[in-house]
Amino acid sequence: MDFKNVLVLAPHTDDGELGAGGTISRLLRSGAKVSYAAFSTAEESVPEGLPKDILKTEVKNATQRLGIDDLIVFSYPVRKLNFYRQEILESLIDLRKNNYDLILVPSTTDVHQDHATITTEAIRAFKTTSILGYELIWNNLSFNTTCFIHLEKGDLENKIQALSEYKSQNHRVYMSNDFIYSLAKVRGVQVGKEFAEVFEVIRWML
Repeated sequence: MDFKNVLVLAPHTDDGELGAGGTISRLLRSGAKVSYAAFSTAEESVPEGLPKDILKTEVKNATQRLGIDDLIVFSYPVRKLNFYRQEILESLIDLRKNNYDLILVPSTTDVHQDHATITTEAIRAFKTTSILGYELIWNNLSFNTTCFIHLEKGDLENKIQALSEYKSQNHRVYMSNDFIYSLAKVRGVQVGKEFAEVFEVIRWML
């Protein structure tokens, strides 16, 4: 875990924490700088009765909980990121000037159209950078478990605390503490650890 400058790409606010929240905690604990870019605040999907921009507030609170101080929030419409591929690519190319040594994106087997768009454009923009695809198990028809990152209990607790800021999303099953804990436990068992997160190796630069 000797990465120094990491970029997390989240198609929607909360995706980065769900797929890699524990790893983000571990990276920060090891001294890495972590930046987070969210591409949609999903205003069209906010539950009735809540402010339309609530996810913008929640992602700020969640990333601060993890210790991220470099947050970028775009306002592309949910489920329509594929219509804005060129604009997204140009934004990613602009971010490339920051010389990241690791990019975290949804996996290449993620079937959500917005997730697939961000991953495809990230691969185009960061062809010379290591890229790991994080697991969002409810969107994966399959998953290539080629990289496991061991988490301390504190990393998992940090992930759970960050996700607790998404009160507008707490009705979703995958937001439950039991689910988050259980998946980390399963992935840990696979590699002889207590807790882990798993990633697809998309590109690895040595």
